Amino acid sequence: MDNSTWVANDTGQLDFILVGVFHQSKHPALLCMVIFVIFLMALSENTTLILLIHSNTHLHTPMYFFISQLSLMDVIYISVTVPKMLMDQVLGVNKISAPECGMQMFLYLTLGGSEFFLLAAMAYDRYVAICHPLRYSILMNHNTCLLLVSGCWFLGSVDGFMLTPITMTFPFCRSREIHHFFCEVPAVMKLSCSDTSLYETFMYLCCVLMLLIPVTVISSSYSFILLTIHRMNSAEGRKKAFTTCSSHMTVVILFYGAAVYTYMLPSSYHTSEKDMVVSVFYTILTPVLNPLIYSLRNKDVTGAVKKLLNVGPVHQKSIE
Repeated sequence: MDNSTWVANDTGQLDFILVGVFHQSKHPALLCMVIFVIFLMALSENTTLILLIHSNTHLHTPMYFFISQLSLMDVIYISVTVPKMLMDQVLGVNKISAPECGMQMFLYLTLGGSEFFLLAAMAYDRYVAICHPLRYSILMNHNTCLLLVSGCWFLGSVDGFMLTPITMTFPFCRSREIHHFFCEVPAVMKLSCSDTSLYETFMYLCCVLMLLIPVTVISSSYSFILLTIHRMNSAEGRKKAFTTCSSHMTVVILFYGAAVYTYMLPSSYHTSEKDMVVSVFYTILTPVLNPLIYSLRNKDVTGAVKKLLNVGPVHQKSIE
């Protein structure tokens, strides 16, 4: 065993080594700059969307409340991994202590799980809006929305509280080089010297449950939505319904596809390089794409931006 990969900190504990995305890059400085720009874009886009929704009374609806929660999750999600990765590259340090590793693991599991259920809540919201428009304000009142969002955060934290302690209590007697840019469960489990097959089965079943419930809600909601859209006589109504739902379905496919690959495909499909690429996609790129997907084709959001920048119809009229 190569003892050079075992790094002791001041307390005598052994630290993990994060190999990261820069290890095999021919231009690490350029890649670092690109990721930094993407990180700033994700923060600015999601923060702007949250502030717009909070400040504009026309956006105080259940749909935009859920979108603001998604943006909040994305801000925290990307902040859990990227700043540490960039600082390590700049300072030339690539170690992480066991408590820091456990905290990072808990946060991304909690946020990932919460987002699974939030996307299901958003699908249910679209179902009620399109299939039961007259009862929408009753079925999706403020208390119901708060309850749904609280439930999403709670169920996500259950995932974090279950998997993190078990993962971090396994003995790690092999090389402590994590071939990843953060402490993701599958990457950390590869370092354990004990038999993890039972735990991997448990984790697989847990992930199936975490995906099955939201996917069932989403697929059922959109089945009813498609039937309702098909029965619509108004072409404008059909177009509006498709536009609203297509944004949400794009986010669902991106996020759930990455999760299925990471946690549900057999190990024979995985390599360190593939796992890292997929993780870069759903931890770094998805938080940038989500606000763009929800805002570019959304007249309410673009209207709120114009109003904020004082280029709306009222201002234009006064200039004329």
